[in-house]
Amino acid sequence: MQFETKGIDNDQQLKLYKAMLMPRMIEEKMLILLRQGKISKWFSGIGQEAISVGVTTALKASEYILPMHRNLGVFTTRQVPLNRLFAQWQGKASGFTKGRDRSFHFGIQDYKIVGMISHLGPQLGVADGIALADLLRDKKRVTAVFTGEGATSEGDFHEALNVAAVWDLPVLFCIENNGYGLSTPTSEQYRCEKLSDKGIGYGIEAHTLDGNNVLEVFSKVDELCESMRKNPRPVLLEFQTFRMRGHEEASGTKYVPQELLSAWAAKDPISNFESFLLEKGTLTPKQISKFKEEIQAEIDRNLQIAFDEPAVDSDSNKELGDVFQKFEYEAVNHGSIVKKIRLVDAVSEGLRQSMERHNELVIMGQDIAEYGGVFKVTEGFTEAFGKSRVRNTPICESAIVSAGMGLSINGMKAVVEMQFADFVSSGFNPIVNYLAKSHYRWGQNADVVIRMPCGAGVGAGPFHSQTNEAWFTKTPGLKVVYPAFPYDAKGLLATAINDPNPVMFFEHKALYRSIYQEVPSDYYTLPFGKAALLNEGNTISIVSYGAGVHWALDVLKQDEGIDADLLDLRTLNPLDIEAVYRSVKKTGKLLLLQEDSLFGGIASDIASLVVENCFEFLDAPVKRVASLETPIPFAQKLEEFYLPKARLMDAIKELMQY
Repeated sequence: MQFETKGIDNDQQLKLYKAMLMPRMIEEKMLILLRQGKISKWFSGIGQEAISVGVTTALKASEYILPMHRNLGVFTTRQVPLNRLFAQWQGKASGFTKGRDRSFHFGIQDYKIVGMISHLGPQLGVADGIALADLLRDKKRVTAVFTGEGATSEGDFHEALNVAAVWDLPVLFCIENNGYGLSTPTSEQYRCEKLSDKGIGYGIEAHTLDGNNVLEVFSKVDELCESMRKNPRPVLLEFQTFRMRGHEEASGTKYVPQELLSAWAAKDPISNFESFLLEKGTLTPKQISKFKEEIQAEIDRNLQIAFDEPAVDSDSNKELGDVFQKFEYEAVNHGSIVKKIRLVDAVSEGLRQSMERHNELVIMGQDIAEYGGVFKVTEGFTEAFGKSRVRNTPICESAIVSAGMGLSINGMKAVVEMQFADFVSSGFNPIVNYLAKSHYRWGQNADVVIRMPCGAGVGAGPFHSQTNEAWFTKTPGLKVVYPAFPYDAKGLLATAINDPNPVMFFEHKALYRSIYQEVPSDYYTLPFGKAALLNEGNTISIVSYGAGVHWALDVLKQDEGIDADLLDLRTLNPLDIEAVYRSVKKTGKLLLLQEDSLFGGIASDIASLVVENCFEFLDAPVKRVASLETPIPFAQKLEEFYLPKARLMDAIKELMQY
């Protein structure tokens, strides 16, 4: 291994050497503790320390870095307290996830570190969002994000590189090419000669470096970061290295040829650098002993602190209380000036007024800029707020949702428009696994609203007509809002944007231009978790949301003899279940109406809750009315048959006569 100092002075070289020693010695101790059963799992980065240490040393302390599970050197180089790291790996309360997650699945805002999730790919898009926030604020910072050679096959990798390239984001994409994705060798992972070649297709500057040579890593990254701060742009780096132990310790390395292990063992980043420093007299054997004694003492001292801490304990209030960031709802009352507008206008007006109120709110979506979005919700927004805040995106839902998370991590707000709610499936992973879980895991909120134009009734067929709220009401950590009227849509959207938690905001396409209402012209908010009682009666309770509310109103107009309470839920999480209970206790009969297909929808859960909590008040079985258990058909007659509207009157009469 050839080391070139390239102007790196002796003090910095010793600093790099000590910085590599620390994670190596911690890992060696962790492997002992693993065999003793004192920690449950370990993902070893032995042999890869030069990458973590070199990259982290080259970055400024104010610059975010997003490591993987073999990047212990990132944490130690940023001097994260060891006792808390040890507590994290033991599942103790003083760790960074209160025992709720393991390994390096956490972040630490104080150290500008954002940890990975097991799905790997989304963190690349998160880095895009962090860098975007810095770019918009003209902070002249770099964001570094790590991934492995295996994860470069994921769609998120390609989406994130594409977004970074198109937007000139100062992201340093660091690929640790360590030979194997678990047991799958690189020959079965990709066909290009070098992973840096993947940068070519995105117009990104790319380099391949010796990942075991700490001086090469540090000097090149330092040079690139200086350039990227002055001239913001993404850079792709491939670090060639090797994983000397199993993917995790239980995996072992039997699938690796011994000659390959031996060859890479000879390229060990620490022993080679140590020999270089000894040879040129920068380091002495006495110093080596001293460094190791100091590090070992620090490890032992902090391990004891972690061991002395009792096992984590909790209660349901504490666990449930950490799912969302605390949000103190601020009621903003409207004035007396109103105008009759459509639901689509109310959404647009609410979004525009929120953009005026929050200077660091960014809207992202396909065709939302000059074109104004396919439903024209953001028409005129670029003239009002500029293209930096109203951003057309490539067709890459996953990376854009992740970028929204990155904006939140860096202190901004994001609204992401799904062109159609159906397309959210392409961004499903970061929503349910990143946005929804981050606050519970490590206290990081996701200040992101996902706008979801949804619903049938417009002849759009199976891929543009779904109302898929049940995908998200099932996921703890997401708030789900589904207004049926313009007044509610405007006020609830304002609250959704104020709320620092992830909100899925459903907007029914068939209601966009068919439902009018007198709506206050100025800014106002409405609270989540408050159902609206639209009609009062004593014989039956009808509970619905979205288009179902209007179907129920139509039925009540058709037959004035139906003596019904009609509840519009407005928000599905939080759910105003108490309003449902009050109505059922009064009427004794409950009909739940949803546009979604029957099985597994929100109506099923409400039915169960009512049976569990109001059984003695029921005079009939709870009845659910919903769409057929088929995909949504295109032809008008088929779509009408699919939807429950035509079956609603008969269902109500049947229940009333029970």
